[in-house]
Amino acid sequence: MRVGIFAKTFTGRAPLTVLQSVRAAGYSCCQYNMACSGLASLPTEISPDVADTLQRAVDETGVAISALSATYNMAHPDLAVRAKGRESLRALCAFAKTLGIPLVTLCTGSRNPIDQWADHPDNRSEETWFQLCEEFEFAISCADQCGVDLGIEPEPGNVVHDAERARALIVEMASERIRIVFDPANLVEGYETSEIDQVVRTSFDLLQDRISLVHAKDRSADGKVVAAGRGVVNFERLFAQVKGSGFTCDVVTHGLNADEAAEVSRFLKSTALTSGLEMS
Repeated sequence: MRVGIFAKTFTGRAPLTVLQSVRAAGYSCCQYNMACSGLASLPTEISPDVADTLQRAVDETGVAISALSATYNMAHPDLAVRAKGRESLRALCAFAKTLGIPLVTLCTGSRNPIDQWADHPDNRSEETWFQLCEEFEFAISCADQCGVDLGIEPEPGNVVHDAERARALIVEMASERIRIVFDPANLVEGYETSEIDQVVRTSFDLLQDRISLVHAKDRSADGKVVAAGRGVVNFERLFAQVKGSGFTCDVVTHGLNADEAAEVSRFLKSTALTSGLEMS
């Protein structure tokens, strides 16, 4: 297993600069955002030169790209907004194919037209679910054409907000392209501290056959996002569960500042070893 980080944690709009920072902080892989190539996070066009430049940076630093961010508001009430997101998704899937990036990451979004991370009453309506499934039909077609998988991350304020809703999407879409980005800090928001280990354990059990990436951020007792190891998520137990499941996947941290990155890398690797996992 490899330990990685959101590339966007570090400043810089040139891939070599960013990936050198990733490597210097102790990470062997990252989840990439096109902002690190000097583009918008959701570009609708990407020139071949951009791919060439990133590939050279990967070759020089040895930092692998575990996943590529393509998050747009898949549940936005305005079709025009969703259509623009689709254009970006198409471009990013093609970019991932060119570079051999296996996973393109998405969140399901919210009916909130201003903030895709904020909850909205319509997120749980049948109409919203139907529209989201239509959006995923398009996303799956892009993924099929490019031979990449789609990593769906349950988010507290999104249509897919927990493990049960994520499993429902997997069943509904019936596509092996639908994979899961498992972020325990997302799944424990609003729970009492005494309930957190059980929530993480049951969520992992429900989704483990589709998990392709684990996100390692943390949440303080008052609900704030903090760096891994500084909150209520028990990473030793999580890694033991990963070990017991018999599969491996990259662990990518985020929700931290650049000056915390090296310390978090050491924490994740040492905690994994305690749980019987080796991480590079």
